[in-house]
Amino acid sequence: MAACGLDFGTSNTTLGLLRETGPGLARLEGPAVTIPSAIFFPPGGEAAIGRAAIGEYVEGVPGRLMRSLKSVLGSALIDETTPVGRQRLPFRTVIARYLGAVKARAEAEAGAALTRVVHGRPVHFVDGDPEGDRRAQAALAGIAREIGFREISFQYEPIAAALDYESGLAGEEVALIADIGGGTSDFSVVRLSPARHARTERAGDILANDGVRVGGTDVDRVLSLGRVMPLLGLGSPMRRPGLDVPSAYFHDLATWSQINRLYDGRTLREVRALRREAARPDLLDRLAAVIEAERGHTLAMEVEDAKIALSEAERTALPLGWIEAGLAAAMDRDDLARHTADLARRIAACIGACLRAAGLPPGAIDAVFLTGGSTRLAPVRSAILRAAPDARVVEGDTFGSVGMGLTIEAARRYG
Repeated sequence: MAACGLDFGTSNTTLGLLRETGPGLARLEGPAVTIPSAIFFPPGGEAAIGRAAIGEYVEGVPGRLMRSLKSVLGSALIDETTPVGRQRLPFRTVIARYLGAVKARAEAEAGAALTRVVHGRPVHFVDGDPEGDRRAQAALAGIAREIGFREISFQYEPIAAALDYESGLAGEEVALIADIGGGTSDFSVVRLSPARHARTERAGDILANDGVRVGGTDVDRVLSLGRVMPLLGLGSPMRRPGLDVPSAYFHDLATWSQINRLYDGRTLREVRALRREAARPDLLDRLAAVIEAERGHTLAMEVEDAKIALSEAERTALPLGWIEAGLAAAMDRDDLARHTADLARRIAACIGACLRAAGLPPGAIDAVFLTGGSTRLAPVRSAILRAAPDARVVEGDTFGSVGMGLTIEAARRYG
């Protein structure tokens, strides 16, 4: 029975296969070994996944786009349904359809059914809630069984990244593994070496694990709330003194996993009623335009693009002319640092707790291994590197290290 390693991420997914030449990532969308964690349901026909799903949405094809699917694990949404056309689908079913399609593509490359899997998981699906963690893993295991896996086991994502990093080491070291993904930030302190890499039992080498539910989608959310949503009415006054426009609409619109909640018809009626009592009805008109056109994901993607641009440039701008002619939102690195300061503090605190759990001072860390797309963001990166300022910095495969490590683990458990 064929085995694999599956990294189902908030933003992207990879699946690794055990080949005769060693572990390697499957091509999941054309030549690409990564595929966005997105699914698009048109009014009729088959759902599209990955870049194709995003492409259909951007091109204006009628239907429902869903991204950041993993975010519902560990939340009450996992037990709810969402409208898809004229029906309501459980979120579990949505995730199963996405992962089932990913599995089928990998099986086509492998030429065999995949029945054994090492599934990646964050250290904590939910902060400070062990029972919530248990339920989230159980939900993911149930989905894995539903799509055809018979043997299912789990590995922490930073430990998987450590295994990938260790495969290229020439000597022994203590490493801080930092995996900053779309939905969570996860850390492990691990003792690594070529000799240890050959061992099956590694519990003694794992000195500490910790994590916090902060990731790239949280950066998107705070940037959107800080720089974009005020242009749509967030924080603007009502005509009645002392009252502002209700903020719930803007928080949903700024949160990837909650955008589709706004498309229930009732929300648009409420916004149009509010504009009659708003001191700035023109701003509410912009909000209504986004909701009526169901373009919340367009707005979120433009915020995400601006965030990525600020990892290279000092400033950028979001072109919002599709909402209103001439409308744009400017952003610079100071905005990014200011709006993400609290997120960076939470990441730094989590790393500190992980080092204390390992019983090591910062100077005992030989290397900091970075993986996950959000390690490119300056405030996040600085928070990580300040935790072990004398350590060597190693750049991992941003989107592939966890998947490769899970596949290495699959070879050990099932090979």
